[in-house]
Order: sequence, then C-alpha cells, then structure tokens
Amino acid sequence: MPVPLYEAKAEFFRMLGHPVRIRVLELLQDGPKPVRDLLAAVEIEPSNLAQQLAVLRRSGIVTASRTGSTVVYELAGGDVAELLAAARRILSDLLVVRQDVLDGPRATEPAQ
Repeated sequence: MPVPLYEAKAEFFRMLGHPVRIRVLELLQDGPKPVRDLLAAVEIEPSNLAQQLAVLRRSGIVTASRTGSTVVYELAGGDVAELLAAARRILSDLLVVRQDVLDGPRATEPAQ
C-alpha cells in the first residue's frame, strides 16, 4: 500500500529536523565538500557527523563519492537549495512580522 503524500512529506521534514543536517545541507549548497571540510565547519565529533550524513544519504538528499581515502558529499539535486532558500525567506518574513508586532505599540506612542 503506497504511503499518502502528506505522510511522506512529514517524514521528509522529520529527516530535516536536526540542526547538524540543516547545516550540512547549507554547506553543500556551495558545491561538493569532503568530509574533513564538513567536520571543520560543523565542529562536532566525527562519529556524530557520520551518523547525520548517513541519515541524509539514506534519504537520498545527498550523495557520496570516494576518491582514494577522501569521501566527498554533494546535494542530490538543486531542489534542496531551493527549499533551504524558501525556508530562509519564510523565517526572515516571520522575524520581520514579529519585530513589527513588538515595535508597534512603541511606534504609536506620542513623543515626550
């Protein structure tokens, strides 16, 4: 029995629901990166990074290739970068709205 699309979407967003995974995806937007570069940028234990990369790889959102002893990761498609950009826009808009709400009452008070 096929999984309903809304359930597949929920599972996809759960997979994205870890800060290290989001950070790795942001780093990979600039192009393929070897694990050593990801490790330096993310600053976590190698075993933790390996675990998060495995989740991303199993989901199909990133791919890995090996050249000698170097493993390089890259985004599986451009849609991931678009999703991250959309999330950035949404969050920026939400922050502006929240700031406007916070600033609103003060902006309408008469100057003394």
